[in-house]
Amino acid sequence: MKTLRSIKKLKTTISNINNLGFVPTMGGLHDGHLSLINKCQKKCDKTLVSIYVNPKQFNNFKDFSKYPRNLNKDLKILKKLNVDFVFIPKTSEIYKKKRKKKLIVNNKKKILCGKFRRGHFEGVIDIIDRLLFIINPQYIFLGEKDFQQLFLIKKHVKKKFKVKVISCKTIRDNNFLALSSRNYLLSKKDLITAGKIAKKINQFKKQIKKNYKNKNNIIHIKKYLIKNYPIKLDYLELRNEKNLCKIKKNNKFKVFLAYYINGVRLIDNY
Repeated sequence: MKTLRSIKKLKTTISNINNLGFVPTMGGLHDGHLSLINKCQKKCDKTLVSIYVNPKQFNNFKDFSKYPRNLNKDLKILKKLNVDFVFIPKTSEIYKKKRKKKLIVNNKKKILCGKFRRGHFEGVIDIIDRLLFIINPQYIFLGEKDFQQLFLIKKHVKKKFKVKVISCKTIRDNNFLALSSRNYLLSKKDLITAGKIAKKINQFKKQIKKNYKNKNNIIHIKKYLIKNYPIKLDYLELRNEKNLCKIKKNNKFKVFLAYYINGVRLIDNY
């Protein structure tokens, strides 16, 4: 495994690879990341994983400062997985070149997480754009847990890059909670609570599938969550999974959820 910390060294190392897969991460690796890497290794000749906690996508400095970081542990995990390359860039180098034109992000940035985290998706698209320009992979592997992020990246990439976006299913623990680096910040009690919430919302989704009229119970579900669990709810919404518009008929949809539990923000979709 080669660890690369400069853009120049990276470009020299990967310049002649024709089938390169890329897995962007912010570290704090868990089985969800490992599933992305596994898919990448099966599909591509070489796999590159980046570890970079991007300050531009945090709308709250406190959130940025407490984001889980354990680089030594992450590197040991990646070495054990026989990952070919790890890219650990510095902020000063990544953002050295200023943009001549402002990036235009799809208007769906203003809903769900975009509504509650101003500037978040601009930061996400900016860093993905920069990394893809530097690495120029054939494939990029992203998880469906961050579904709105996945949606926006697909829209952006389609217009500008030849890279193919491979979306990968959300990985959950034994308690049905979606795996996330932020889970490392939760106590055992909070993890159990979050798992119960995940099961409740998944049950709600199944009820809608059985009878579409059950979607109207969403107000009661919101009240139930707030009353029975120590959380601050950002949103609970049903949206069309193809375009993220609010659902008007019984089409393919997802239930989107975001809330704080003891100051830690969790998101999910079902």
